[in-house]
Amino acid sequence: MKEFLLIFRMQVDANAVPPSPEQMQASMKQWQDWLGGLAAQNKLSAAGNRLGMEGSVVKPAGVVTNGPYVEITEVIGGYSIIKADTMEEAAGLAKGCPILSVNGNVEVRQIMTM
Repeated sequence: MKEFLLIFRMQVDANAVPPSPEQMQASMKQWQDWLGGLAAQNKLSAAGNRLGMEGSVVKPAGVVTNGPYVEITEVIGGYSIIKADTMEEAAGLAKGCPILSVNGNVEVRQIMTM
């Protein structure tokens, strides 16, 4: 069985109203249920983590810039690692991701061992 990295991306709207505590709790339950379902199928290698909104990019010659991509509104919100036999199976498992219900997307990449 191979491992695949699921990268969760979403649009950021600086003018959006922050979710209420109840909305946050409902969202977290959707994520827990989805990840729990993957774990129950023995398809979850690592639940992963959420990522902060700020970051830096280190470039050649020691140059460090703020933010990963300040000119775009799509950010990486987090990641998980799953197990699947094929890319198609991994993509199928990603179709249940809660981020899709808020117009986000999931990038699926096979993890290659060195």
